[in-house]
Amino acid sequence: MPVTDVTTDPEALTMTLTAEFDAPVDRLWDAFTNPRQLERFWGPPGWPATFPTFDFEVGGHAVYFMTSPQGEKSYGSWEFLEIDGPQGFTVLDNFANEDGAPLDGMPTMRVVFRFDATGTGSRMVNTTYFASAEALEQVVAFGAVEGSTMAINQLDRVLAGLREYAAGKGTQTEILDDTHVRITRLIEGPIDLVWRAHQEPELLEKWMLGPDGWRMSVCEVDSAVGGRYRYEWEPVDGAEGERFGFDGETVLAEAPRRAVTTEHMTGTDYPSTLNDLSLEEEDGATLITLLIEYPDKQTRDMVLATGMTEGMEASYARLEGVLAAV
Repeated sequence: MPVTDVTTDPEALTMTLTAEFDAPVDRLWDAFTNPRQLERFWGPPGWPATFPTFDFEVGGHAVYFMTSPQGEKSYGSWEFLEIDGPQGFTVLDNFANEDGAPLDGMPTMRVVFRFDATGTGSRMVNTTYFASAEALEQVVAFGAVEGSTMAINQLDRVLAGLREYAAGKGTQTEILDDTHVRITRLIEGPIDLVWRAHQEPELLEKWMLGPDGWRMSVCEVDSAVGGRYRYEWEPVDGAEGERFGFDGETVLAEAPRRAVTTEHMTGTDYPSTLNDLSLEEEDGATLITLLIEYPDKQTRDMVLATGMTEGMEASYARLEGVLAAV
């Protein structure tokens, strides 16, 4: 992971994050000063960022918001105080309303982004200066250390490019914490087709099958917010196993990039999970990222022990063949 250290200093009134990257300084600079690239890592998992305004000049402003799986938006704004490319820049950082105006009662921070060359690539030192110890404590209590760490740890895939980062690696499962798991898979195919393959029953029935020997016997999808879906599978050709299914509700839909749904095993009293699907396209390939939120660690471990990753890899491999034929 790129982040090597996060330190808070109540005496100096600072929080300092340090991260190491294989990419050169110029590439790191581009990632932080191009809003479309910044959007791909600035928000932590489950809270992706959008920068509708990015006026990158001294005295200019950036406005961004991060969107939760339930559609809640948290706004922030930057005023660019100093720009010294590609070595770094300094901003005045505010919690904001949807117009970018600072929120009353919330702290304002001065944030210095510094990029330096190393023997293997580059180092980022991000130092946040607070006006008081109370302001530092308040921001740390909001989860700033954990959130910034998870956000910056996503930057390596942006710097490397999606093919270098994920091609040929199959389905990857990462445990983020006790209740969150992130699954990634690069698919050869454009984002619009990958989105359709997750929403249209006639395509879903061809690839979302898990291991060989199963067929999807029920596929009902209403992808509008508040709409419900139901999937069922059954063994064929003498395969072992019993019929099972999942049902749930669409919580958030932002075609063709993000869909959030609940997932419940039909006919059981097992608790539901929250499945946050996001898609990124680069050079004709699409990275699927599925962030799953479990109710507790026990449920997380139980599901992972079923061979979920292997089953998803079989389905995703089948998906590439389906897309090639569309």
